[in-house]
Formats: sequence, structure tokens, C-alpha cells
Amino acid sequence: MKALLMLENGMTFEGTGFGDEHNVLCEVVFNSAMCGYTELLTDPSYAGQGVVMTYPLIGNYGICYDDAESTKPWLRAFIVRSVSGAASNFRCDVDLSTFLKQNRIPGIEGVDTRTITKVLRESGTMRGMIAYGDQIDPVAMKKQIDAFVLESCVPLVSSREQKVYGDGPVKIALADYGVKSNIIRSLVKRGCTVKCFPYDASFEDMMSFSPDGIMLSNGPGDPKECTKAISELKKVYAHGIPTFAICLGHQLMALSQGFDTYKLKYGHRGINHPVKDLLTNRVYITSQNHGFVVNGDTINPSVADVRFISMNDGSIEGLNYKNGKVFSVQYHPEASPGPLDTGFLFDQFLKLIGGGQL
Repeated sequence: MKALLMLENGMTFEGTGFGDEHNVLCEVVFNSAMCGYTELLTDPSYAGQGVVMTYPLIGNYGICYDDAESTKPWLRAFIVRSVSGAASNFRCDVDLSTFLKQNRIPGIEGVDTRTITKVLRESGTMRGMIAYGDQIDPVAMKKQIDAFVLESCVPLVSSREQKVYGDGPVKIALADYGVKSNIIRSLVKRGCTVKCFPYDASFEDMMSFSPDGIMLSNGPGDPKECTKAISELKKVYAHGIPTFAICLGHQLMALSQGFDTYKLKYGHRGINHPVKDLLTNRVYITSQNHGFVVNGDTINPSVADVRFISMNDGSIEGLNYKNGKVFSVQYHPEASPGPLDTGFLFDQFLKLIGGGQL
């Protein structure tokens, strides 16, 4: 079916629909990864977004359910140059288009993803809409885009059930703001019992589990909208329990300590982003998916030290807090997809729980 993508600035891109073909409004972003689209599709941090893939051919190895980072895809639309006509892989469970149809996710192919990406890099992330059919009304589309407001998606992606994973001796309370499965797996394989709590759980709720440490997960959207979580993290920090925060969790902990965050022009989304560890001067290649970062000018040096910075734009990628019990990173040490270079941070977390130091 004929499809049309319109951006907030009025630019349009004609293509062909695939997946579940229904009109959709979204925030349009791009991802530079060459592989890992199964993990991307099921990453809750993409909730509310239409993702443009810069790599031109997507779907060639199909969808493998074992690679999923949650129980379903969360993005609003998938925008690609070309969908592979064959899903060739012995692990393939279903082809890409069928997977999107099953989960009511619309897609568009045949558009110039290179141009879209360049526009987003120059003008910044924009709202957009994809419409389908032979009677598409661009004027009506523009009105809908202008009226569109992306509301907080954290309540949508956070589990309401307090699920428990693993049976190891170390107990971790995980605040689920949209957690990726590999964060849980990374803890379980290191001997942890992980109990997930919903995004609005109180500090007292989490402490009722008698945890040895607290994990703050990734998640979608503007961290400043998570006011309840920010308030509860003030209590977490004051208590002094060992805490490791990733992505949105990193931003929320920073906000709880009076630091500020801001929205990047077009975000960091890909699996080859270099970050520098200021403690060792080593550079690591990381997997990233975020549109907001902590404002380095607002960090109180008596509260936290900057540990990691982006080698691309100098933005803050990680903090060590002066209480010696809390640290956080903006990127994804659990990767999925991407390099596992910084998986050692999970080991650092367990050492901290065991009485070690940052």
C-alpha cells in the first residue's frame, strides 16, 4: 500500500507500507546500527518513537524471539530504506513484516533514509506522521502533527507486577522504568536475585525486599516527567544503599540531587558510540539509546564526579557520587545489541555491595 511520511517541518517522503498499515503519529529519530533490529524493536526506551534505520537493508535475518529485550515491540513506527524479501537465518522465528503485523506496528519502506537522517541531524528530532492509502491528505496530516504531544511513556512500559528473577544470594531491587531484559540477565548470571518494582514504587516498597543493592533501569522520554521517581530516589541516595543506574535511571538520580538535564538535538542511538573513562583514560565502544543527558554545568562537585564523557560531543556519560555508594552511566553496559566492553560495571556494582569502593 502507498505510504507517506511527513515531518514536523512539512517535508514528505513517499514509500510503501509494510507491517500493520495504519496511520500513526510519533517522534521521529534515527539509529545508526547495522544489526540488532530485534533488540531495538523490543527496547522499551523507543516507546512513542518512529525509528529511522540508517543501514539500508533491514530484516535479512528475520526475528529471533530469544533476542527480544521485552515481551513486545514498543516503538510506534519503523522506517527503513528496504525490507529484505527473505529472512535467512537458522534461528529465525518469523519474518520482520509478519512480526510487526502481529504486534500492530506500522512500517514504511522505500523512503530516502539517508536524507531523513541528514535532516534530523541538521534540524533536530521532529514529530512526524505516517499515513497509508490512495487518498492521503497532507494538509490534514500537518494539522495532526502540529497538535501532537508525546506524553510520558514510562507508565506504559513499566511492569505493574513485582516479578522475581534468579535465585542467587545477592538481592537486587530493580526500579523498572522500561527495563531491558539483558540488564536482568546480566545481574542473574552474576548470582543475583532480582525483584522488579514498578516505576512509581516507593523507597519503602523496594526496601521491604531487604535488598543488598538497588538497580535503576533505562526507559523512555523526558526524565523530568518522572516526578514521583525523582522524589523516591532522594531517599535512596540518603540511605546509602549501593545503587547502579543506567540511562533514564542515571538521569533520574542526577535530578534527585539537584542537577539538571536537557534534550539533545538528535540524540545518541546506535551501537558504536565511543566514551572515555576519565579514571583510566581508556575509551570504550558503547551501545546507546537516549535523547536526554545530564547538564554538566549543573553538577555539584561536592556531590558527584564525572567519570565518563562522550567522545563525539563531550556530553556526560557517567557519574560517580561522592557518598561512595552510587554510580550511573548514560549508555548501556548490558548492550543488546552492541559491544559488551563495559559489562565490567555490573561486576563493579557487586563489589560495591560486598564492601568495595568506587
